[in-house]
Amino acid sequence: MSEQAVLRADNVRLSEDGKSVVIMDQTWLPNETVYLTLHKAEELYDAIYQLRVRGAPAIGIFAAYALYVLSLQSKETTFDAFYQEFARNRDYLNTSRPTAVNLSAMLFRMDKVALTHRGEGVPAVLSALKQEAISIQQEDITMCRNISAYGLTLIKDGDGILTHCNAGPLATSLYGTGLGTLFLAKEKGYHCKVYVDETRPLLQGARLTAYELYNAGIDCTLICDNMASLVMGQGKIQACFVGCDRVARNGDTANKIGTSGVAVLAKHYGIPFYVFCPSSTIDFSIESGDQIIIEERKPGEIKEMFFQKPVALPEIQCYNPAFDVTPHDLITAIITEQGICRAPYTESFQAVFEEKMK
Repeated sequence: MSEQAVLRADNVRLSEDGKSVVIMDQTWLPNETVYLTLHKAEELYDAIYQLRVRGAPAIGIFAAYALYVLSLQSKETTFDAFYQEFARNRDYLNTSRPTAVNLSAMLFRMDKVALTHRGEGVPAVLSALKQEAISIQQEDITMCRNISAYGLTLIKDGDGILTHCNAGPLATSLYGTGLGTLFLAKEKGYHCKVYVDETRPLLQGARLTAYELYNAGIDCTLICDNMASLVMGQGKIQACFVGCDRVARNGDTANKIGTSGVAVLAKHYGIPFYVFCPSSTIDFSIESGDQIIIEERKPGEIKEMFFQKPVALPEIQCYNPAFDVTPHDLITAIITEQGICRAPYTESFQAVFEEKMK
C-alpha cells in the first residue's frame, strides 16, 4: 500500500448511489483489505459494535451516514411519522457502544438538522441530512490537519514516540489525531522513531497502528504493552502520543484500556504525555472521568481472539473493560484543532471553547 493510500484511507464513505455506507472492515487488517457495503439497521449497528469501524471520529462519521441511509428507507410522507422512525434508528445506533462521545454527538447533530427542516417536507429533510453527514466528514479532515500541525510544535527531529491503541487515518478521515503529527512530521522531513504498544486485548496497535506507520515509511517498532516501562527507562521515549474517546471538563480522558498505565509510567520517568482529540470528543456535559461509562466486552477477546487455541480454560472468568480513564493530572497537554490546552483544563478549555462550555 502506498503512503498516499494510508494517509487517505478510504475507510468510511457514502456509496456511489448514496444508499449505503461503505467501510474498510478493520477486523481483517493487517492481512487483508476488505470493504463492506452496508444499509440494513442490524448490519450498521454490528459494524460499530464489532469494531469493523472504530476510532471515535470515524464512528461519528459512520453513524451520521448510517442514520441518513436508514432515513432514506422510510416510506413515511409526513414529518411526524418520519421523525418517529428516525428517532428509533438514532437511539438504536446510539446503543452500539457507550464510551466514545462522538457517536451520540453526531447522531444528535443529525437530529437537530432534521428538526430544523421539519416544516420543509421529508425530501428537504433528507437532502439536509445528507449534506450534514458530508459536512461532518469534511470537518473531521480539517480538524485532523490542525491537530497534527499543533502537535508538530511539541516534537523535534529524532524524537522517540510511544503510542497506545490506534488514532491514525483508519480512526478518522485523514492523518488521524494521536498519530496525525507523525504523518505530518514524515511529510516535513522529520525522522522520528515510534514504539508501538500492541494494545491488548484487541491488538489495535499491532494490527492497525504498526500497519499504518510501516506503510507510510515511518520507522516503527512493535512492543508488548508490558515493555513500555523498559523502553522509557532506556531513554528511548521523548513523548507519549495517544488519542481518546471522551474527555471530561476537567481533562480526565477515556481511551483504550492500558492508556492510564502508560500515563503513570510517563509521569515516573518525566516524559510528556499528550492526548490528541478533536473538540467533538470533549464532553462538556460531564465534570470528571467518574461520569464516563466504561464499556465491558466479551471474555473471548482475551481468551480466544487472535489465538489458534484458547489460552485459558473455558471456566476462567474474565474482566474485559475496553477503556480506562487517565486522570487529568497525568496529562501534559491536550491537543485540539483549536489549540493546545494545558492544566488546569477547566480554564484552558474555557479560553479555547468558551461557547461550547456555556
